Amino acid sequence: MIYLPQDFPALQSLRAEGLAATAYAMGGPCSLPPAIPQGAKRVLLLNLMPHKAVTDLDIARTLAQTGEDVCLLLMKIAGQTYKTTPMAYVDAFYRDFECYAAAAATYDGLIITGAPVEQIPFEDVRYWEALCRIIDWADRAVRSTLYVCWGAQAGLYHLYGVPKYALPEKRFGIFAQTVRLASPLMEGLSPAFPMPNSRHTEVRAADILRHPSLRILADSPESGVGVVASADHRRVFIVGHLEYEPLTLDKEYRRDLSRQLPIHQPEHYYRHDNPEAGVDFVWQAAAVRFYGNWLRHP
Repeated sequence: MIYLPQDFPALQSLRAEGLAATAYAMGGPCSLPPAIPQGAKRVLLLNLMPHKAVTDLDIARTLAQTGEDVCLLLMKIAGQTYKTTPMAYVDAFYRDFECYAAAAATYDGLIITGAPVEQIPFEDVRYWEALCRIIDWADRAVRSTLYVCWGAQAGLYHLYGVPKYALPEKRFGIFAQTVRLASPLMEGLSPAFPMPNSRHTEVRAADILRHPSLRILADSPESGVGVVASADHRRVFIVGHLEYEPLTLDKEYRRDLSRQLPIHQPEHYYRHDNPEAGVDFVWQAAAVRFYGNWLRHP
């Protein structure tokens, strides 16, 4: 069962898909949801993606499919405005980070998403200092933080000084990740699992392996580093987008074509490598298994 804010658009979408989802009341502008059933996990989501309702649904769907009881709490950075998501949506369903930090509550997880800022130096991102404060707080107050795509690069840079590097062209498609180390996070994913990637930058193994507390759990000869975790699993970094629904890369590809941007079709994605033949949704089981592993294992 997943618990979501009352009137949250994703709530009805998940129910229509046959997934178990129930509502909690949002309350006042800085209130937390009421008590949830014993054993349900409180998971915070800091969604930095431009189309927030889309990413909210992707994450909520993946968490719901794990079969775990999860209360999803949506977090925002105070003072930020958005061009591609109505502020009414954000104000209705998100609470400022400071509200969660001040509450007498414990949190089982925090997910920090990617963001369309990967080609900007970290320190030039307008909310960089605020994001660093959240990352530092999470180390004290959250059981495990999952950093996704640019979020993974940001976390590795802030916590370990791992740099990012520009790629000669966009890494775009579905790439098999080989499991390199046994870990609770990798249970059921060996010997390899597919993962969507859509990014212009990368982190490199040599920089990560300089830190004895970090482990590369999965990687790919085509797409490079895939999943990294601290030895205690309190910090987990995934450079791809296991949460993506089937047509996300297709929409991105067609959007960039329509804008006459330099783009090649996503690799290992379309049936017979033909955009008109449909998509092979080969990463769904891996997504559910990975997120379930993350929720279940300390």
